[in-house]
Amino acid sequence: MDVKATAKTVRYTPRKVRLVLDLVRGKKVDEALAILQFTPNHAAKAVYKVVKSAAANATNNNQLEYDNLYVKACYADEGITLKRYMPRAKGSASQILKRTSHITVVVSDEK
Repeated sequence: MDVKATAKTVRYTPRKVRLVLDLVRGKKVDEALAILQFTPNHAAKAVYKVVKSAAANATNNNQLEYDNLYVKACYADEGITLKRYMPRAKGSASQILKRTSHITVVVSDEK
């Protein structure tokens, strides 16, 4: 059975989050959490929380065995983009895009 968890509007760019998600895709939940705990990337903290939440959803809501869970799928979609402006020379301004991500992790107990 597939169980998922989602974190919306996380303040990391999807490109950087996908680098972290590639590390844990297909791994067992215990192994994935251990990898994320020691990954020197700021986005790893957000992914850690989503993986832990998906595992908790599976055990508490669907009565699945925690030891059998693995990360079946994980992906980061683009969220809203905050638009900011920085003053530049001669009275002009340039746009700064602060991107966000929607992180989704799907865990399952069957291969």
